[in-house]
Amino acid sequence: MNSIFKIILGNIFITGAYAFITVPNGIVNGGITSFSMILSSFTGIGISFFTNCITILLLILCLIFLGKDYLAKSILSSVCYMVFFSIFSSLDIGYIQFPILIDVLLASILVGIGYYLCLSARSSTVGFDVIALILHHKNKNIQISKVMRYINFIVILFGLFSYGIYSVLFGILFTYIQTAVIHLLLEQTNFAENLHRFMRKFREVL
Repeated sequence: MNSIFKIILGNIFITGAYAFITVPNGIVNGGITSFSMILSSFTGIGISFFTNCITILLLILCLIFLGKDYLAKSILSSVCYMVFFSIFSSLDIGYIQFPILIDVLLASILVGIGYYLCLSARSSTVGFDVIALILHHKNKNIQISKVMRYINFIVILFGLFSYGIYSVLFGILFTYIQTAVIHLLLEQTNFAENLHRFMRKFREVL
């Protein structure tokens, strides 16, 4: 699959899940959107303002620590994120409302797939995954999904003051499922790549 298409599709999954499920239901999932929700609840400033400011800051970190190749794709990803989230948030079509556990499950899977599509295209989503990618870049033994999980948990705990215990508990569940999906898909990709390399070397020996 073309990397640009992966980035666009991944951001559609992520922003769609945020705009139609997590934000309307007050589900704090630990990403920059949730962090922006928390900041917005304290300041009264719109969520989109904070997401855009944090995105710009993370792009700067991406350039410094990950290089121009990651930056170029991450800029595309960030533009897609800002455009799609702004469009989806402005649509007056209501939101997806199932029993809350179904909402959490659906949104976490969609976001997990979206993150995987971007990461597998060698792009960040210009979320807190940038920090995870930087740490993984410095030490390959550090798992991206685990770092994202820990960062998200910290953000979720801040949400306790704004959204209450139930939103935090659902946020923890969301983050666990989301990062598990990312880990599973990334591991499958690594397995497929390693198998392909092995078969190529095996054919060379023959």
